[in-house]
Amino acid sequence: MNSATPSEASLLDKISILVRTRLWVQIIVGMVLGIAVGLALSPSGGALVDPDVADKVANWVALPGRIFLALIQLVVVVLVLTSIVVGIASGGNVEFLKRVGSRIAPYFVGTTIVATTIGALIATSIEPGAYIDSALVERVMATDGGATPVTAPAVIDDASIPDKIVALIPDSLLSASLEKSMLQVVFVAILLAVALLSVSKERARPLLELFVSLQEVAMKVVAWAMLLAPWAVFGLLAQICIKIGVDAILGMSVYVGAVMLGLLVLLAFYLLLVAVLGRRNPFAFLAAAREAQLLAFSTSSSAAVMPLSMQIAHEKLKVKKPIVQFIVPLGATVNMDGTALYQVIAAVFLTQVFGIDLTLGQLVLLTATTVGASIGSPSTPGVGIVILATIVAGIGVPPAGVALILGVDRILDMSRTAINVTGDLAACVVMNRWLGDSLDEEPQAEIPTPG
Repeated sequence: MNSATPSEASLLDKISILVRTRLWVQIIVGMVLGIAVGLALSPSGGALVDPDVADKVANWVALPGRIFLALIQLVVVVLVLTSIVVGIASGGNVEFLKRVGSRIAPYFVGTTIVATTIGALIATSIEPGAYIDSALVERVMATDGGATPVTAPAVIDDASIPDKIVALIPDSLLSASLEKSMLQVVFVAILLAVALLSVSKERARPLLELFVSLQEVAMKVVAWAMLLAPWAVFGLLAQICIKIGVDAILGMSVYVGAVMLGLLVLLAFYLLLVAVLGRRNPFAFLAAAREAQLLAFSTSSSAAVMPLSMQIAHEKLKVKKPIVQFIVPLGATVNMDGTALYQVIAAVFLTQVFGIDLTLGQLVLLTATTVGASIGSPSTPGVGIVILATIVAGIGVPPAGVALILGVDRILDMSRTAINVTGDLAACVVMNRWLGDSLDEEPQAEIPTPG
């Protein structure tokens, strides 16, 4: 016999409808359940099962999340390529590219410089490295044995600037796709779009329609993947909590707090840009962006959130389609302000831990290096730690030192990805006010709703 009163039954029905129809509610439910299950199974938490069993459970519960990310990675190159081509071509002429390029390039560089400055000020003011137990450092160094904790291709190399410019041109689109070199994909997309605008409309139309069709197909795959999103969020967070546990986060609490504070200040800066330059209500902007922020936090991948960001920018923030289709894919590739801020704080933190005194000139050089490294970094989980390992190697930090922050890197990776995505949406709002009135959108395929 059902003992629920009519009012209780009505409330349950409303909650059920809310969960079924609103992605952000489903994601929050998945986050809460994932954290709860993960902490319950973690060796440093509830430890309800044997650690070996918990590790196997972690791999299985993360399966939907891994499938979700794999599906997104499968179509991300096609999605970036087609979105930029269609976005520029729908502007009608090369003047659109000149207008948006002349504004978005300094905007992205400027916000990245602000982000790294915020990171440097917070790291030097709070000095999180002074709160680390020396015994923890000795244990990490002894366990690691001096080996480099992260092995990956160098993000910063000794190539000259002319060589780097030439390297933007891939041998073929296939090689850029196989290497996941998103800067090369962006370059090819812009080149194709300009070429399409430079020929007659009759000649360009068949190829442009092909790009529109490819974009729709890629978005359809994304829409199918989004059905897994709540389960992906649950599984990925459960796995993280099982492997990390509470002890690792508590032991690095001041460092984690410094990064979180920096990201919050950067978020406030974005809201200021939205209010002052975009002339939008910042709270309404946050409400519209929450689904993208939650998904970014859960998956740690800007690429995974890109289709949802495009939908939100166009449908909820009312940004013109050409601007959305150009800025969001470009932003997911080069606009990594949250990552840049994190890298500055982490690098300064490690110098403090190992007693390395940075002069003002070295700090400025470190900040400039971080800006360069963050531009074009792959929008996938865990890349930030690879970039950081490359940066700190040049300022005297022992290679094994990076292992000190590996335990909490994933939770910070999730947080900075959410800020990266917010920055892309803020850029859309600002550029829409600067450029939107001068755009005449031509009819084209609607951005499908993921989910």
